[in-house]
Amino acid sequence: MTGRTPFLCSLVLAATLAACHDAAAPVTPADHGPYLAPVDSGYDFSLFVTAPPGDTSRLLVVERAGRILVRKHGVRQDSAFLNLTASTGGASEFGVYSVAFHPQYATNRELYVYYVANDGSARLSRFLADASFDHADPATEHTILNVPEASDAVLYGGVVAFGPDGMLYLALGDGDADVDTAESSLAQDSTSLLGKFLRLDVDAGDPYAIPPDNPYVGRPGWRPEIWQLGLRNPWRWSFDRKTGDVWIGDVGQHVWEEIDYLPAGAPAGNNFGWPFMEGDDCYQPAVGCPTPGLVTPVLEYGHDPACAVTGGYVYRGTAYPELDGVYLYGDYCSGWVRGFRLVNGSPVEAFTPLATPLVNDNVVSFGEDANGEVYVVMASGRIYRVAPTE
Repeated sequence: MTGRTPFLCSLVLAATLAACHDAAAPVTPADHGPYLAPVDSGYDFSLFVTAPPGDTSRLLVVERAGRILVRKHGVRQDSAFLNLTASTGGASEFGVYSVAFHPQYATNRELYVYYVANDGSARLSRFLADASFDHADPATEHTILNVPEASDAVLYGGVVAFGPDGMLYLALGDGDADVDTAESSLAQDSTSLLGKFLRLDVDAGDPYAIPPDNPYVGRPGWRPEIWQLGLRNPWRWSFDRKTGDVWIGDVGQHVWEEIDYLPAGAPAGNNFGWPFMEGDDCYQPAVGCPTPGLVTPVLEYGHDPACAVTGGYVYRGTAYPELDGVYLYGDYCSGWVRGFRLVNGSPVEAFTPLATPLVNDNVVSFGEDANGEVYVVMASGRIYRVAPTE
């Protein structure tokens, strides 16, 4: 994943690695801190891992091509939980990006899938699981949101999730991978949903209602779905399940990757600065960009050999108490997983960076199970869990 795309630079390589190496190996750092414990392998370009709320028996794995598979009691089931390959095949950026379960999933069986459809549109749809909770029928699809993209779009964002307030959140990329002027980006366009963080109430309307406390409700020229703006490609973002803080890994374009942070309860309507800024530096224009009021990242790092940040999660599991409160993240090209705590607003590294298990493998995502344990998802089809070294 260069600054352009989460998939393109290693699609063939990842498939080759998965075919040549069937067994995942644990990865331990030199200081005997956390390591990557093998969970499973052999997926077709795995992209995301999650679990229904309160369900400690299931772990769902999303494949880019359109299947969502389920591991039940640690065993991968033969048939897909949900198969959307008929809707997502085609170009390399098309596919299923993430899935979110309704907070009352145990009773209403509703799940929400964010995917890029065959026509290149960014689509958010609701599906219903069957009574066994082991399958969801594609025929139950109800489109919640469909955002047309340009034919050459590659920046789609990536995560849909319910917040602590019960609202559904979706962060969209600004579409265009080659922004040459501030005007060529949609991230600052109040009439577009691209490059924005959206907040929807899927329980109060069909397909959704606008939460009345969204910041741009009633403001002429603004889409009321917008919650935050100024994002380039928030490929992976998350809520801290304990505090409600928001963490965003926003992929840069030419020089800088950034991680953004909003504490729980922060006012809505924040502007993360793209394309005026990339990281802490001016981008468009290169000198004298408008910076007042922009949210700057809590962490940035440069390219070479890194290329694209993969945002993760704050660890809130029980298997590794020493990691409590550590934000875990990676980079698609560099082959490491890192973690830091915020101390007086500044990032302090929590452990020696973990090298990923295979040369040229790609950290494409992170995920959480129902217990808050954090997983590392590799494009080669391997799934790891962050665990203490024994």
